[in-house]
Amino acid sequence: MPKIITADQTELYVKDWGTGQPVILIHGWPLSSDSWDDQAMALANAGYRAIAYDRRGFGRSTQPWSGYDYDTLSDDLAAVIEQTGAKDAVIVGFSMGGGEVARYMSRHGGKSVAKAVLVSASLPFRLKTDDNPLGAEQAAFDKTAQAIRDDRPKFLASFFEKFFAVTADARPVSTQVLEWARSVGMQASLQATLGCAKSFTTTDFRPELAAFKVPTLIVHGTNDQVVPIDASSRLTAKGIAHATLLEYEGAPHGLFATHKARLTTDLLDFLKV
Repeated sequence: MPKIITADQTELYVKDWGTGQPVILIHGWPLSSDSWDDQAMALANAGYRAIAYDRRGFGRSTQPWSGYDYDTLSDDLAAVIEQTGAKDAVIVGFSMGGGEVARYMSRHGGKSVAKAVLVSASLPFRLKTDDNPLGAEQAAFDKTAQAIRDDRPKFLASFFEKFFAVTADARPVSTQVLEWARSVGMQASLQATLGCAKSFTTTDFRPELAAFKVPTLIVHGTNDQVVPIDASSRLTAKGIAHATLLEYEGAPHGLFATHKARLTTDLLDFLKV
């Protein structure tokens, strides 16, 4: 199946590998489904059906002007599940993709979902408010949006160094991985890049954590500089009744690359339970 057609006729690029229980992989901002390739191949080789798609506006999906709110994005996920015929699926969300998982569980009642996985997820609420003191200031998000408008390639270059925790003394990924990530980020439309950034920084998912009624695995690095663990997964784990939190000591945001073998093993172990 080369594409999914959403309710507003947006075309989503999809990869559908292997057979068996479906595992739907939702990528982070501002990447594409290619970021899941290592895990998708391992899943398919292990007897699962790995389904990964490019979010609207990103990768090889079409680039509509609107639809970058989580209601629409979760409806897109529903279209993927329905049109691939996925039953008893495991839905896996990385970074902002965790928001699609949460909104799907609340808005669509978790239909056809047997388990959920959140990896480096931006849940439950990124914005600092009186009742969310660990969040980030709105001014910081405004600064990021302006940097994207001013010089997106320059912004992405520095962003992915932070994403993978690349410093003068540590290079957990190669220069080529950094170049790849920046090039994939540039495939997205500017409208999608800014629209999704606004959505994942301002959407409060705290009331929706109770909608997770299935076993949920949460994976997060303790050195995540993009979505700090204290303000995200440690809080999320407390709000989901059937959650298991795995903390990767010293790991950055981009676990799918820096800790890909461990992440793949933990995913497969969770699927077997």
